[in-house]
Amino acid sequence: MKSKKRLIIAITGATGAIYGVRMLQILQPQAIWETHLIISAAGVLNLKHELDMSRDELYALADITHGIKDIASSIASGGFKTEGMIIAPCSMKTLAAVAHGFGDNLISRAADVVLKERRRLVVMPRETPLNLLHIRNMAAVTENGGIIFPPMPAFYSKSDSMSAMVDETVGRVLDFFGVDVSGLYTPWEGL
Repeated sequence: MKSKKRLIIAITGATGAIYGVRMLQILQPQAIWETHLIISAAGVLNLKHELDMSRDELYALADITHGIKDIASSIASGGFKTEGMIIAPCSMKTLAAVAHGFGDNLISRAADVVLKERRRLVVMPRETPLNLLHIRNMAAVTENGGIIFPPMPAFYSKSDSMSAMVDETVGRVLDFFGVDVSGLYTPWEGL
């Protein structure tokens, strides 16, 4: 039997917990994927506030969960093979930690490992407006091989629902990793 593809999903305290949750919902029924979830304390607060969802309900969506302080976790080592990592949503605090290799918790450490191993890192920053420090941190992540993917809706799809807008963004991000995103969104094909 072929081993599963591993994907790390991290949820931080920025608004937009729905993005990480929706990714886990999409990946859960796909047998070839093994999800590794990390959520920060502020992420748990947002999860409850934005989605009225508990940590246990979120954990039920993931194959494996990791504590934010568990620096000895499997995903803290480059020897543990993954397809990469998505931080959805990504707070400016986490962005700064990733940009500067400040692995003070498992989210920033796992991101550092993904970058050093030349695996795919997608960061979905949620903040507006941006100051110059935010922009420079995004540049630093990009210069080190990460992908900055702000969750911005595409209006050309003429969607009238929030869930469709979330699905389009989530579908586009998961597509970077080769996840089957059939039916989540319609790629732009021109006029």
